[in-house]
Amino acid sequence: MQVYHELLQHIIDNGVRKEDRTGVGTTSVFGYQMHIDLSEGFPLLTTKKVYYKSIIHELLWFLRGDTNIRYLVQNGVRIWNEWPFQYYLKANDLEDKYPKYSPEWKTELKHFEEKVKSDAAFAEKWGELGPVYGRQWRNFGGIDQIAGVVEQIKSKPDSRRHIVTAWNPQDIPAMAQSGLPPCHVLFQFYVADGKLSCQLYQRSADVFLGVPFNIASYALLTIMVAQVCELKPGIFVHTFGDVHLYSNHRDQALLQLTRSPRKLPMMKINTAVKDLFEFSFSDFELIGYTPDPPIRAQVAV
Repeated sequence: MQVYHELLQHIIDNGVRKEDRTGVGTTSVFGYQMHIDLSEGFPLLTTKKVYYKSIIHELLWFLRGDTNIRYLVQNGVRIWNEWPFQYYLKANDLEDKYPKYSPEWKTELKHFEEKVKSDAAFAEKWGELGPVYGRQWRNFGGIDQIAGVVEQIKSKPDSRRHIVTAWNPQDIPAMAQSGLPPCHVLFQFYVADGKLSCQLYQRSADVFLGVPFNIASYALLTIMVAQVCELKPGIFVHTFGDVHLYSNHRDQALLQLTRSPRKLPMMKINTAVKDLFEFSFSDFELIGYTPDPPIRAQVAV
């Protein structure tokens, strides 16, 4: 994953200072592209530990068409929790009582997560993110884009229309209420020489925390779709709009750049699964993952 290190260094060397919605501030570049050959191994960062179980569960959650964090919370995945939690505080006039990132805020966040996990009614009201990725993938104005693109790859592999989009302008206000408008907004599959490749366009990318997840998630999706379409995985192309390093992640990024990438692991998936929507967590096994220790950083909400 030397290409990821090159992106980090490029932002540090060439980025410009930009203010942002979170108030944290970023160093940002616009327009960047990475090419990753999926035959060389599963592209999970080795210069810091990445919790791949969260990546698998999140992708399965997208493919279910789910938009409520309860499934994720029940499976120990916390990556989406802070957005609906902050909305919960705002809606209940609790933002002053629990200032963002304070010890009290962190304690209350844990209470919120436990209630989402144990109380179905509470989760239905406060764990809902709105019509985010899963909804758009599986029900974009009544269209199941994922099922459609899989069928199209099988029947018309040379088509230039193997596209799925999560950017639905009329739903953006509802997405922004307690979640986020899509950051990874559009992806396209391409078939050649018996291989399936994928290009992702990401309008906004948190390079330190988010991008490692995005790379692994779309690589895994490509591998899964390739299997059900009787193809081999090809190339993953990651194209960025605004790709940025948050100011409170700079020291962590510099630490990571002192580490040397190791051999990539392999992702083994259950070859008996022939329907994309029949995969479960137990169908995946990561082999040979020996990363450096994790590097902690605070997500910007």
